[in-house]
Amino acid sequence: MVVPELKAWRAARPHVVRVARSVRPQLVRAVGTVKPPLVRAAGAVKPLVTQPSTVQFTAGAATLGLVVAATVVTAAGPWDSTGQRTAERDWAASQGRAGGADHGHVSGTSGKAPAPAPSAASVLTGLGGSVGAGPSPTEKALADVLGPLLDNAALGSERAAAVVDLATGKRLYGKGAGDALTPASTTKIATAVAALTAAGADHRIATRTVLEPDTEEVVLVGGGDPTLTARKDAEGNASLRTLADETARALKDRKARRGAEVTLSYDTSLYEGPDVHPIGLDNTNVARVTALMADEGRLDDTSSGTAKRSEDPAADAAKKFADLLKDRGIKTTVPGPSKATDRAKALATVKSPPLSALVERMLTNSDNDIAEALARQTAVAADEPASFKGGGTAIRKQLKKLGLPLKGAEFADGSGLDRADKLTADLLTALLAKAADPAHPELRAALTGLPVAGFTGTLSTRYVGQPGTGLVRAKTGTLTGVHTLAGTVVDTDGHLLAFAFLTASDPPTEPTATQKALDALASTLATCGCN
Repeated sequence: MVVPELKAWRAARPHVVRVARSVRPQLVRAVGTVKPPLVRAAGAVKPLVTQPSTVQFTAGAATLGLVVAATVVTAAGPWDSTGQRTAERDWAASQGRAGGADHGHVSGTSGKAPAPAPSAASVLTGLGGSVGAGPSPTEKALADVLGPLLDNAALGSERAAAVVDLATGKRLYGKGAGDALTPASTTKIATAVAALTAAGADHRIATRTVLEPDTEEVVLVGGGDPTLTARKDAEGNASLRTLADETARALKDRKARRGAEVTLSYDTSLYEGPDVHPIGLDNTNVARVTALMADEGRLDDTSSGTAKRSEDPAADAAKKFADLLKDRGIKTTVPGPSKATDRAKALATVKSPPLSALVERMLTNSDNDIAEALARQTAVAADEPASFKGGGTAIRKQLKKLGLPLKGAEFADGSGLDRADKLTADLLTALLAKAADPAHPELRAALTGLPVAGFTGTLSTRYVGQPGTGLVRAKTGTLTGVHTLAGTVVDTDGHLLAFAFLTASDPPTEPTATQKALDALASTLATCGCN
């Protein structure tokens, strides 16, 4: 079955250039590291078939970072929803020697992108065709190679592991796989699958303005879009400036006098319960969780990572909106909280990128604000209260619908910042297997958003000098005393595997040593046929 391409990547084109810049420093370093696996992979693969399955597409995505490192992406198309792999291809081409056929301007990432593709032999044919034609890794062989690595003291006092063949869904290896441990940010995989199931990959979050017919009050209504931006360059996100343009135009069309003062208020009633994460307010990892915010409430010009946050993101967003309206000839009162009525008339609306793109951004950058927003979007779609508790209930409800193993699982938030979250290695690998299932193409963003080892997101600075560079795609998880890693990898026999490794220790282990030990586990899967 050929899965139709998601439309999401088109909306996210502006993100591509930024992603490309972030991967450039890793490309040169990665080439030397991945050369041996390339040779083995090339020998293991077989020709393309005419109708590759979703799993086979996923296998291609799982190794595309490796392909970029060796500049063998001549024929790879920009099928991913953020254009991330497209960006990597452009950088590979711009750093290498041009040659071969002139494929034209295929990526659309920038006007300066090179037209000729670099000369190199393709190693993706087998991944698009008969993946894993040989025998699957055996439990004994995996135990022989993973067992000693799991005994590494750097992993601390508790550890759990699972490895699953994504072509069959069969668990190939497990060690404490049913033990529920604190998952940290690997919780975001569960949030992603639940949100995509509940709301759909193409769902967009709306921010709108309405006019109350009796009072002529303009209400800015938050829909829970964490990527709404007030910056000049919206980079594909919903723009508060565009909303101000359209609102001002609508008010003038309604004969609102230029220069007349308009009553402005804002509505955050979509969300319920406390808006402060249980980890506390004075934290640079996440803003207040509110239905209205601009640029995640960041007080600097960053778009990912830690940052100081606004004490009241909704009020600040409304104030920025008031300033934007003033620039457009609409003076307003100082905005205050309110709630739009059912009788309010629509003025203007802007919408977020598709949910699939938000999921990818969340996973790649481990974005806590997006994660908490997606947990609440899941709650809204599932008719649960849009709160921390309601989000957890909704996530569990969606995963239960998918038949996933939930024994011992606890969902206290959407981001994994709460230590009350509990997941098993079995559940994490089952989530990844479900996202690779041809019957669930709507979940594909839960795989394509995973960071590429040595290239993107939270794995961009890991795997230095390790064979997993470009081969491993995984979500990281880090809290004090907790380190986790869950994702996908293609082994030397072409089998697409899902893995989950969870560790915890009190007192905490040394973080760098623990992360290297986890990376070694995933790298071993990449380089071991184990059959």
